[in-house]
Amino acid sequence: MARTPPATGYPDGQLGLDLLDPDFGATALHRVTPARLDTWDACPRRYRMLHVDRPAPSRGGAFAHTTLGAVVHLALRALAELPADRRTPAAAAALVGRHWSDEGFADAAQAARYRERAQDWLAAAAEGPAGRNEAVAVERRLSAPVGELLVEGRVDRLDDGAGLGVGDGGAGSDRGAGSDGLTVVDFKTGRRVPSDTDARDSRQLALYAVAAAHVFRRPCRRVELHHVPSGTVAGWVHDDDSLRAHVAAAERTAAAAAGASAALSAGGDPQALFPVRTGTQCGTCPVRRHCPEGRAAVPEPRPWDLLAP
Repeated sequence: MARTPPATGYPDGQLGLDLLDPDFGATALHRVTPARLDTWDACPRRYRMLHVDRPAPSRGGAFAHTTLGAVVHLALRALAELPADRRTPAAAAALVGRHWSDEGFADAAQAARYRERAQDWLAAAAEGPAGRNEAVAVERRLSAPVGELLVEGRVDRLDDGAGLGVGDGGAGSDRGAGSDGLTVVDFKTGRRVPSDTDARDSRQLALYAVAAAHVFRRPCRRVELHHVPSGTVAGWVHDDDSLRAHVAAAERTAAAAAGASAALSAGGDPQALFPVRTGTQCGTCPVRRHCPEGRAAVPEPRPWDLLAP
């Protein structure tokens, strides 16, 4: 079994699926981010073009829904960093304007409408637990050994105890996170309202829970998805078995991606090692312009088409 290195001391810029120095043990740890693991599962060809090919191919333009999500995340981070007595609805709404971008929107009028929506979301958040409660960490970078992996990434928020959500269901939600535990919180702004099942099945949240437990030396089993537009909180409390299952699945994905990358370096066929996987995800693929199969699979939406009506 590999020796696990400490959770600090690695360069911040080195993310993805690289192998650490073999001196760390008989089996090197795969350095991973959940996002890159998800990219491999979605489409190995996309993974190759984004994370293996150098120079990387050019990417497509911005989508308005991703711009909106980025603005809301920045505003929520700024809200959490304010002193408690200044987290007013008006102050929260103003944070949206401070971070706003029109990138991807059809025109100034459409951008203004969604800016107003986002301001309403932040005003409501300021009056709820996200405004009242003190976070353990906000936009915290994590780096920790998890099984055969070195998991790295940035978690939206970590909270004490049972987290920000109250009264949500789910078979795993009645076991309690424990008053000394941490809760991983991920903010969502898309059309679809997440469910408790989504929280349970999120590999990203599970890996962050294991990594946070290592970094903070506290139990971390509860994970939550916060849908900012609706105020809905979807939550799940993992047990040892469910966390182990997520880690094992991540290890398999990391091994497959690392194996393909190594074979490519040895002269393997990129088309065979990194096959295309078409589907609805092809519409918003950032390297779609370089993939004939993806372009043929689904039409490309306009940059503002995926905004909630």
